[in-house]
Amino acid sequence: MSNAPDQNTPELSAEDLAAIEEKFDEGAATRKVTDHFALFLRYFSLLFATYHYLTAGFGLPPDYWHMGWHLSGLFILIYSLYPHIKTKSSFDLKTGAFRLGGVPYLDVILMVLGVMSALYIGVAWHGIPLLGIEEQTFRMGNPNTYDLVFGGILIVLVLDIARRTLGWILPFIICIFMAYALFGPLFPGILTHPGVKFKTFVSSMYFPQEGIFGVTLWVVSTIVFHFVLFGVIAQRTGLGQLFIDNATILAGRYTGGPAKVSVVSSAFFGTISGSSVANTVSTGALTIPNMKRLGYPGHFAGGVEAAASAGGQITPPIMGAAAFIMAEFLEVPYTTIVIAAIFPALLHYTGVFAVVHLMAKRLKLEGMTKDMLPKFTEVWRDGWANIVPLVGLLVVLFSGYTPYMSAFCGISLALVAGMSRFRQPITWVYPAFFIGFVIWKYMGDSFDLPMALILIAGAMIATFNPQARTTIPQMTDTIETGVKYALAVGAAAAAVGIVIGVINTTGVGFRIGFMVTQAASNLGSDLFALFNIGGFELIQVEDLTLFISLVFIALACILMGAGVPTTALYIMLVSVAQPALAQLGIPPIASHMFVLYYGVVAEITPPVCTSAYAAAAIANSNPFRTGISAFSLGLGKVVAPMAFVYAPVLLFVSSTGFDLIEFTYTAASCIAGVLALSVAVVGYWMAPMGVVFRILMAVAGLVFIAPSPQADLVAMLIACPAVLSQFLARRAQTKPV
Repeated sequence: MSNAPDQNTPELSAEDLAAIEEKFDEGAATRKVTDHFALFLRYFSLLFATYHYLTAGFGLPPDYWHMGWHLSGLFILIYSLYPHIKTKSSFDLKTGAFRLGGVPYLDVILMVLGVMSALYIGVAWHGIPLLGIEEQTFRMGNPNTYDLVFGGILIVLVLDIARRTLGWILPFIICIFMAYALFGPLFPGILTHPGVKFKTFVSSMYFPQEGIFGVTLWVVSTIVFHFVLFGVIAQRTGLGQLFIDNATILAGRYTGGPAKVSVVSSAFFGTISGSSVANTVSTGALTIPNMKRLGYPGHFAGGVEAAASAGGQITPPIMGAAAFIMAEFLEVPYTTIVIAAIFPALLHYTGVFAVVHLMAKRLKLEGMTKDMLPKFTEVWRDGWANIVPLVGLLVVLFSGYTPYMSAFCGISLALVAGMSRFRQPITWVYPAFFIGFVIWKYMGDSFDLPMALILIAGAMIATFNPQARTTIPQMTDTIETGVKYALAVGAAAAAVGIVIGVINTTGVGFRIGFMVTQAASNLGSDLFALFNIGGFELIQVEDLTLFISLVFIALACILMGAGVPTTALYIMLVSVAQPALAQLGIPPIASHMFVLYYGVVAEITPPVCTSAYAAAAIANSNPFRTGISAFSLGLGKVVAPMAFVYAPVLLFVSSTGFDLIEFTYTAASCIAGVLALSVAVVGYWMAPMGVVFRILMAVAGLVFIAPSPQADLVAMLIACPAVLSQFLARRAQTKPV
């Protein structure tokens, strides 16, 4: 393979990259509006962001008001920016008598109805005697006419904004759940139930605590929005470039350097990015052309970037939106989820690194030359201040404060690092505001003295940032972009709340869970005879049942993940998988992590793998082949969930307890399995490997994942012929002629 630059890799401009993101990230493409209406949307976005920023620091209003304001903002922005039907021409600027600033009056009417429905809950919470509306407590389960009208409108419009931002698949699945609730007697077998009356259904979907105003919308409006905003601000003020530069310094010089840079930088970047597509485009613009110039095939270069970018959602310390929702579901601190995710994330990146390294050896690719690498002293001399906001956020988060308080501090420090400079006294207003806030919190005993001193020092140090100051217009652009990034996840959270309401109302999660375990048990009993040789049982029926149940749930995650965002997919499937896995004795945190990981795997699983398609556009490669490469590279993420279900000790915080010896042995076994699978994928270790030996290594890798001495012994016996052939081939290569 030649190391000459690939002439088929075009240099992509910022506009080209934005177009790629809009094409493959459904939430990124928005319609054109007139200049005046665009100015209104900018001011509204700033107001929307400011509301969330201030409430995170100074206190939240009652839940029904807070979620109502958030949902109102979603209606205004989504109906303004997303067309009813997505065609090529629907995004163009159109004006006329039936449009307001380029927005059809139909969308304006829907926007107004949505805002009224979202705010009605707060207005009527304590009753409106003039209209004969009682307090909400007395209306629970017995909604009046106003409740039914506004509730019905809200249900329809929430599905509509989810459809506009994310496509048809998610609303279609939710409609099936709604049909199940309303028409229960028509469903067969164990799924049949008396059905939920329309009034009861609307009450369950509309009133807080469950349904639309339930935990998912609360988490997004209170936590996720803030972290998305922090990620965009931190990235635009220099943290993203600092990540890429340091990843290049760390990994660029080694075999297959640019590919390893892609893995490291995407892992860093993914921790602050809420979108795998945005992550792919941001880091892939640099890493994919570099990989191709080094000699990697285009489909492999794109696959590396897509696999690594999707891994960002499961990389501590700042994971995707689903991790915050998981913490609420499990009623544990977010830090518990972070600790549990450490080893599974390590397993994923071990697999990606191994495949990248072996492919580089197979293609005889070298690392980047010394003159191509950034200088460590220059990178940190110019960019050191950009790490201050991330450090501040993590210190607050891991000190036991709420996630939204940590996000408030992180955003505040990012604003200081970006917009304040010591040599420009007029810009001291930004650190002065934050320092005043910290002192106020300290005086009110909300912050202890060490925390207050750390945050004050961070604000003061960040003003010495040597980089060019971010101007107010640039920051407003950044905040507006951050708000747009949060629209799709907000619409998905509101819509998926309907699924949770249906599950709570009908108990369908336990019904489906029972069906899964029963089917797995029957199939396990049938297969048991194959593993019972002369009275010697190679495997227990219970183990077979568990494995088959896990495969069923994993396939459901991957199939439903075709077009459904990770967060929405996790929320829907965990409600079904949790009862099934609980019946099999799996700890709750292991079952939740299992579903989350397979939801992420769906993002790089063909035929629908938007991250891989975005990477293929940058790499100028075949999209489907790029998706296959991404899936192959992500094998660590495919097998990791199986490992920590069988051995919850890998999650550190499982209720089964932590044993260092057991963890060390199990972790080593899993890493061996991932490495064996990596060898099978590439077909190379010390020398090229034939098909039969690759199959043996793949089987051995899967058996290694089952954490037991017997399984490891079997795996080593299976791999032995392939390993021996590699030593003989290597000896033959090095033997003097």
